[in-house]
Amino acid sequence: MIKIEVYRKIDREYEIQRDKNQQELEDRKTEIYAKIPAVKKIDELILKLALEASIQQIKSPSGEGLRKINQDIYDLKNEKIKILKEKNYPQDYLNLQYKCAKCKDTGYLDNGAKCDCLKVKLSEELYEMSNISYMLEKENFNTFDLSIFSEEVVEKEGISPRENMENILKAVKKFMDTFHKKNDMNLLFYGPTGQGKTFLLNCMAKELIDKNYNVIYQTAFNLIDVAEEKKFRRNDMADMKYKMLFDSDLLIIDDLGIELINSFSTSEIFNIVNTRLLRGKKTLISTNLTPKELSKTYTDRVFSRVFQKFFPLKFFGEDLRLKIN
Repeated sequence: MIKIEVYRKIDREYEIQRDKNQQELEDRKTEIYAKIPAVKKIDELILKLALEASIQQIKSPSGEGLRKINQDIYDLKNEKIKILKEKNYPQDYLNLQYKCAKCKDTGYLDNGAKCDCLKVKLSEELYEMSNISYMLEKENFNTFDLSIFSEEVVEKEGISPRENMENILKAVKKFMDTFHKKNDMNLLFYGPTGQGKTFLLNCMAKELIDKNYNVIYQTAFNLIDVAEEKKFRRNDMADMKYKMLFDSDLLIIDDLGIELINSFSTSEIFNIVNTRLLRGKKTLISTNLTPKELSKTYTDRVFSRVFQKFFPLKFFGEDLRLKIN
């Protein structure tokens, strides 16, 4: 569960960033004032005129005096930009610079909605809380080793595990390259344990998080816990965590089939997956169950919905955990 302390921590991070932005602006001003005294004089004049404008606004809001002052301020700002350009400085060099220009390092847009950067921070906190961030340092495309997959052809499959993984990686690459498009491309990884499904999910998660996408990872078991918490505890944090299952750029549901199967869990999984599909949101699912086992475990409504909009990728071969260990 995302606790209030997490929000306080993130708010503090934004506050520190805003203080840093302000200090960097002061440093740039000090630099420019020392090198180009004319700019300092212009800023002093602009400040003086701004004070006069405030007085005029009270005395005569629509008077000619106020219009004259505003025009003078406008001309002085243009003069300052001209001087900065002549000295090879960017025209916004003496403006506040933000790490995230969309929300001005507040975490929220003008309409009150959460900024993407805040969603990313919340996503990262979820990874931290579930120890996934540690896993992403170990399990990513830089550490992915195709050579651990056997080149021996599995007679029943007609290809080797390595060739199969090469095919899977092609589908994964297409998914990653077109992630920003609404193309209904969702992936279902299925096969026995120890075939690299979760490792590959972590690889994909890290790459997308690094690109500032909002990624939520949950095992199917934890996902149902989130749904139960939202339904039975009814607090803001529970509601928020549940909402993120629907709103995140990518939802990863790992180990589908390990959760307690009942009408509530089946209904929640269908609701979450179906809503995301309707919204054009991407979802990745992994399961140790075969399609036949999935069809027996879940209702036809859930099963048909998953296979209608998900591209199934089968993992097979020897248990890689034994090979690595």
